[in-house]
Amino acid sequence: MANATQAPTIIKKIKKGGHGGHHGGAWKVAYADFVTAMMAFFLLMWLINTTTPEQKRGIADYFAPESVSRSNSGNGALLSGTSAATEGVEGSGQLAAKTALNPPKDANQDGDPSSAESQQAEDQAVRDAALERAAIRLRQAIQDMPDFAKLSRHVLIDTTPEGARIQLIDQDGRSMFEPGSSEPTPEVRTLLQEVGKVIDEFPNRISISGHTDGENFSGPGGYSNWDLSSARANATLHILQEGGLADGRVAEVVGKAGADPLYPENPYASANRRISIVLLKEAPVLPPDL
Repeated sequence: MANATQAPTIIKKIKKGGHGGHHGGAWKVAYADFVTAMMAFFLLMWLINTTTPEQKRGIADYFAPESVSRSNSGNGALLSGTSAATEGVEGSGQLAAKTALNPPKDANQDGDPSSAESQQAEDQAVRDAALERAAIRLRQAIQDMPDFAKLSRHVLIDTTPEGARIQLIDQDGRSMFEPGSSEPTPEVRTLLQEVGKVIDEFPNRISISGHTDGENFSGPGGYSNWDLSSARANATLHILQEGGLADGRVAEVVGKAGADPLYPENPYASANRRISIVLLKEAPVLPPDL
């Protein structure tokens, strides 16, 4: 009976409430959006500072609406083919490379002199960047050669107002050509073949010049330094042509004897005897059917 009349035990659970509604998790979403936006902003600033003018122009052209349907040939897409009647977007990888390295000088059509100067400056920057890449590519090709340690002292690579230049120079006790002859040594022939492979990667024309030191040279029949330097420049050309260099790529082949020494203060230095090959900055001469 005592159990029947006993009052039931009541257990009360109290849930601790969180903070008020105004202290909810919405601020976390806003903060995450802010952090994401800042990260995107700094990423954009980094890309602007690291991309080349050529890359910037390519990105701008990609997002420009008028660049999508400008061509009437092919399928209208990027790198589509060209038609015989209408000038479209170049589709050949080789021709596209030529255009990228040497953009047309008349790209500006609005007649604004300031715009024309700006376009020319951009085109020049593109060519400068391309030639710098060519110089880097030449250095890498020579470093990859098995006899690099022995040949590196004979090679000078730099960029000049005319273009990317590679010079093969004599060293004391080691010549590139047989004395008084236009016949290159086997090592130099191999080196020229490697140089030719890199030159073939670019559409620009080249200039080849032969140089001697300032010492007088007289061979049979009045053979002089002028004849010797010209013969060595021609021998260099023949080796490059054996590797596939087209005649249209050759701008000039000249012999300068000792008129343009590498070390003017010492015209008799062995390093003045050299072959200079310049990948010219000028736009290449393309065949009419291209």
